[in-house]
Amino acid sequence: MSLQEVVLTTSDESEFVTLLGSVYEHSPWVAEQLWRHKLAHPIEMYNSMDKIQLAMQQIVDNSTDEEKLLLLRAHPDLAGKAALSGELTEASKSEQAGAGLDQCNEEELAHFLQLNHDYRSKFGFPFIMAVKGANKTQILQGFLERTPNDWQREFERAISEVHKIAAFRLAEF
Repeated sequence: MSLQEVVLTTSDESEFVTLLGSVYEHSPWVAEQLWRHKLAHPIEMYNSMDKIQLAMQQIVDNSTDEEKLLLLRAHPDLAGKAALSGELTEASKSEQAGAGLDQCNEEELAHFLQLNHDYRSKFGFPFIMAVKGANKTQILQGFLERTPNDWQREFERAISEVHKIAAFRLAEF
């Protein structure tokens, strides 16, 4: 059964949230709100993965800045402490490994740790980039290009990247 079929046919909130709760990193509240939205709206709104993705994106976009900030802070640093200690979610672990971040030498790792620290110190949330299809060089370039941004611009960019990550995750179901 495809994800779309499960979303259309699931009548149990717990199962629904368990299935979709990890699409947005450590933020099952998005799936919980989607469940409530699904109950209140016609089934046609969920007849394609694109519509499911759009509905989840709208839930995040319509949330408060405080909720969005919590969502951003739920993400791990790239090649950061959570990765080093084995505390990444399976999705994050796979995404970071796909970009080669699990293969950093000591110098690269030290560089990533410093960039993560500088970025988080400036913005109050981790550097977020949808790394699927990217490599270490492109990710490092992202840090260099985005760290000079002002807070609002980077907040908006980080939310945009979170939506890209969610789209990748939904596409893998």
